[in-house]
Amino acid sequence: MHKGWLTGILLAGLLAGCSSAPTPTHDQSSATTTASPVVGPRWNLLLLGTSERWTHPDTPYFEVERQGGQLRLVGSNGCNRISGALRLESGNRFSVEDLASTRMVCANGNDAQRVEAMLTGAYRYLIDHDRLVLFGRDSRVLGGFRRAD
Repeated sequence: MHKGWLTGILLAGLLAGCSSAPTPTHDQSSATTTASPVVGPRWNLLLLGTSERWTHPDTPYFEVERQGGQLRLVGSNGCNRISGALRLESGNRFSVEDLASTRMVCANGNDAQRVEAMLTGAYRYLIDHDRLVLFGRDSRVLGGFRRAD
């Protein structure tokens, strides 16, 4: 059942890539101030990879906030608070830099580190309704999030 929405997202992404409309370009200074549906809502982790569900009590999440003309990713890796600089660029480019966490010890520390690795390894994103999927440089699905209402 969950593979169905992921397959739909992947197909939508492929179709969007085949569009004949030119992709808008942005210079670096406008890339972080461009309106994006990623900015604003809270995104709760749904899947690690394509099918692995989070099984620990505290669900990882992130939010993107504007701070002084820049974008900031803040949230939780399921164990610790996280924050870092985020760049959203044309072509649904997603880049987290300088991700830091509070580094408290918890039972699910290894999985929390996997969440951080997913965020820092993300290269592109795709949003379909209330779902956000992160992809690596090799187009592999790194994980999925659901917009909190």
